[in-house]
Parts: sequence; C-alpha cells; structure tokens
Amino acid sequence: MAVYSIKELESLSGIKAHTIRIWEKRYNLIEPHRTTTNIRYYTDNELKKILNVSVLNRHGIKISNIAKLSDKELKDEIMRVSSSNPSTENTIDSMIISMIDMDELKFISTLNKAIAKQGFTNAYINIVYPFLDKIGVLWMAGDINPAQEHFVLNLVRQKLIAAVDSFSHVYNPNAQKFLLFLPEGEWHEIGLLLALYLLKEAGHNVVYLGQSVPYSDVIATGSSRNFDHI
Repeated sequence: MAVYSIKELESLSGIKAHTIRIWEKRYNLIEPHRTTTNIRYYTDNELKKILNVSVLNRHGIKISNIAKLSDKELKDEIMRVSSSNPSTENTIDSMIISMIDMDELKFISTLNKAIAKQGFTNAYINIVYPFLDKIGVLWMAGDINPAQEHFVLNLVRQKLIAAVDSFSHVYNPNAQKFLLFLPEGEWHEIGLLLALYLLKEAGHNVVYLGQSVPYSDVIATGSSRNFDHI
C-alpha cells in the first residue's frame, strides 16, 4: 500500500493541508498513521476518502454533513453528485481512484463519459493531461508502483490507438507527409500518439516509428521519402 504525506494529499485533492488537519481534529474525517518517529502519513484509503470528500465539498455540501456519512452513504452521494455534474475535477478524481483500485471498467467508463461530453481531443487536453500530471506527482514521490502506472497508461494508449484506427484511409492529394518518432531512450508515447491522432484527423499522411528510435534509423527513413515534417 502506498504512503502519502499531507502535502501530497493537498496536491492531489486540492484541499489545503491546514484544512485537512482541521477536519481531522474537528470531525475525525480521516485518521493519520504515524511512524515510529511520530511523523504522520496516509495510505490509499485516506487518499480515496479525501478525494471523495473534496468532490462533495466542491458541490457545496458542508464538511459537517459529509463527516456524518457512512462509507456507503458517502459512495451513494458521490454517485449522485458525479452523475448530475460530471465536472473536470470530479472526473480526474474518479480516474485516480480507479488507478489506485486498478479498476479497468470504472476507468474506461469515466474516460468514455468525458469523451462523449467534450469530444475526443478536448477530453485528452482537459482531462487526460491533468490526470497524467497528477500521476507524475505520485510517481516522483514514489507513491504509485510501476504496475499502477503501466495499468492506466496502457488503457489511455489503447484508447488512442483505437481512435487512430477508426479513421478511414482515403487518399488526399493535398495531404502533407509527417514522420513521427520518439528519440532513443524515450518510451512515453501518449503525447506522440495524440499528435498522430490529430494529424490523421486532419487527413495527413503519417509514418509512425514509435518509441525509442535510434537516430540513424530516423536519418535513413527521412532520406528515403520526401517528408514535409519530421
């Protein structure tokens, strides 16, 4: 189970550390754990609780009323609020919880709803990228394991590849030619796949080399065809 500092809870939930401490003392909202040297820390359970609390609090529900809810009542209220007002913050919080639980169905369902509401490109810009930023916070702090990161990144990657494959391959005489690749040693291709999607959507021709491509291969490929952009 991951371990979080109160500053990391603040960064992930948007609730100030000072406020979290007040809620702990006044309402027993969450109970911090302590190391042998009396340093407080939190686990996945406390993170999920504070994320759910932040959703309800953003929707104007008083913390005194939230604190009275049982776990089941809290989940029911989250479902009600999220269904009636699927905001960007709610969606990202739901995706983080899905990542922690490694719940593929919930993650995909949440992402699909965002895509249906905002469109594919806007959903990736407004939802997926901020979500990946928050994952970055967890990753740098060592609070997610590689399996959790690979789990969500592969789901996002699969969505992008499926979207690219949905475009019909129609000849366009005005299309420009692009060569896309990641330099050797670079493996995170979500941004490059989104570029591929946008170029395909615009009707351009793209040669996609993918991850960690040796520079010599880029030179060889670039010299063999007349690319407009590399």
